[in-house]
Amino acid sequence: MRALFFNQFGGVEQLQYGELPQPQITADQVLVAIKASGLNFADIYRLRGNYHIEPHTPYINGYEGAGVVAAVGAAVTDYQVGQRVFFADVPLAQAEYVVAQPEKLIPLPDTVSFELAASIALQGLTADFLAHDLGRDQPGATVFVHGLTGGVGQILAQMLTADGINVIGVTGNEAKRQLALQQGAKHVFLRSTDWVAQAQSGAPITTVYDGVGSALAASLNIVQPRGKVVFFGMAAGDPAPVDPVAMLSSSKSLLTGDLWDYLSDHSARLKRSQRLFSYFQAGKINLTPAQKFDLSAGRAAYKRLLSEHTGKIILTVGNKSSDVVRTAD
Repeated sequence: MRALFFNQFGGVEQLQYGELPQPQITADQVLVAIKASGLNFADIYRLRGNYHIEPHTPYINGYEGAGVVAAVGAAVTDYQVGQRVFFADVPLAQAEYVVAQPEKLIPLPDTVSFELAASIALQGLTADFLAHDLGRDQPGATVFVHGLTGGVGQILAQMLTADGINVIGVTGNEAKRQLALQQGAKHVFLRSTDWVAQAQSGAPITTVYDGVGSALAASLNIVQPRGKVVFFGMAAGDPAPVDPVAMLSSSKSLLTGDLWDYLSDHSARLKRSQRLFSYFQAGKINLTPAQKFDLSAGRAAYKRLLSEHTGKIILTVGNKSSDVVRTAD
């Protein structure tokens, strides 16, 4: 099979594209032919060697994707060859085929494309648990979202808006600001301005969704007393240490969580994915089209992820569309 792989940790230059043996399934496993796989910052961390990665020789990155069942083990009864599926936590996904445990797979409706599923599996399910398990904001509340036009940010902001919540936030440039406004945000500040003062001058903020990390102190500063900061990532660097005594004195809370503690079983995957898809099927969430790269152009895709970009980046397998980048670098 064709795969994107690496033999040692490091930078993008370690990535290689070529033929590897096709994986074999056991009686309780499913073989999935990948049509599209998502690229995330966690893949950068795994490539560098500072994040958990599934042991394999050579290493194959990626945990998120969508495709068609190519084979099923003798003991598998829930899936059939030819069935459309997607997943958010099956390792070795940046390849032509991947082996999955049936409970990790989620049936993919015909109304959802492989490319969209690979774009929203991880980030969409993340937005779902942030909004509905941690934030739990009530209609009419005002919340602040960092990185409104990022992968999680676009989905989260529109999900909250659809739930009747007023969304404000901050982003990096005017084009991104206009996109966030078009997607329903009430007010969007530029990070180059005094956005903290601007945020504090408006309606009280009940929740701040912070996936950038380095802004955590500012997030705690702008949230109202008895409000909360939902912390879910470090896209812009590690946060400074938090003083719990200061939080105590202002009655502010810091919440965080790991998606995998919420995707605890197959029924949770089904319930959460159906809720996520319902927003898209009702036209309540519209995303910037994903930037698509052929699997053979994996280095270029990783470089794009590390550059200034908007929306999701996905790797496609066997996609003949003219808008897929196919250059090797």
